Amino acid sequence: MRQILPEGREQKRQIREFWDERSCGEVYAQGASYRERLENQARTRYRLEPYIAAFARFAEGAGQEVLEIGVGMGADHLEWAKAAPRRLAGVDMTSRAAGFTQARLDLYGLRSTLAVADAERLPFPDDSFDIVYSWGVLHHTPDTPRAVGEVQRVLRPGGRASIMLYHRASLVGYLLWVRYALLAGRPARSLDEIFAHHLESPGTQAFSEEQARRVFSGFSKLEIRRQLSVGDLLEGAAGQRHASVLLTLARRVWPRRLIRRAFSRNGLFLLIEARK
Repeated sequence: MRQILPEGREQKRQIREFWDERSCGEVYAQGASYRERLENQARTRYRLEPYIAAFARFAEGAGQEVLEIGVGMGADHLEWAKAAPRRLAGVDMTSRAAGFTQARLDLYGLRSTLAVADAERLPFPDDSFDIVYSWGVLHHTPDTPRAVGEVQRVLRPGGRASIMLYHRASLVGYLLWVRYALLAGRPARSLDEIFAHHLESPGTQAFSEEQARRVFSGFSKLEIRRQLSVGDLLEGAAGQRHASVLLTLARRVWPRRLIRRAFSRNGLFLLIEARK
């Protein structure tokens, strides 16, 4: 496994330390054996987020050159590997995530070139990949537009980028604002500040659809749709950082059926497909 991570700014150090403590989704890795823990994590991931597979379209990786930015615990990376791409590569800013992903691939006898690297400085030549995929990662790096520029750089002409970024006007954002602004007696706090301080790693960003379109303006084709997340619906382990009596009560009375019908445009996820 290559180590290509250069010295970054202080914020990048803090982000790396945050995700080195526990990879995203690790709370679902329960079981007696290592294999069972990894399989339970993947099973729970796709049960709670069935839209991932439809967005990624893993089968299209067959015979292609595929890059995943931010491999996490490797569930999606395994699906890309199963599709039999001509070449598969994955990067993550933490050795913990790369280790989980390598172990998962080893269990299935599958291969990928994994590296610890910075999404703002990808260690690949121009026009290297047919598909670049990233689920919920690029909003954590300090310079998201630069990271998206790197996606465009390493993607071949006509290639597909499938990127999920956080959506600013989301139920998750509003719930966090109620707790950490309104109920804290600081109603003037902005959603940007709330996301940066209270959603996952330090400095996490969220974007309006208009902002996302500007970030991806260099691509020839662009489609964006909004998706309710487990956080918006208070399902699974969503909100574990914010455990409180109020959150416990909200989970019990949360009108999920109504939210799915009436607030579908206020999902946390912006599902972005771009063509170079």
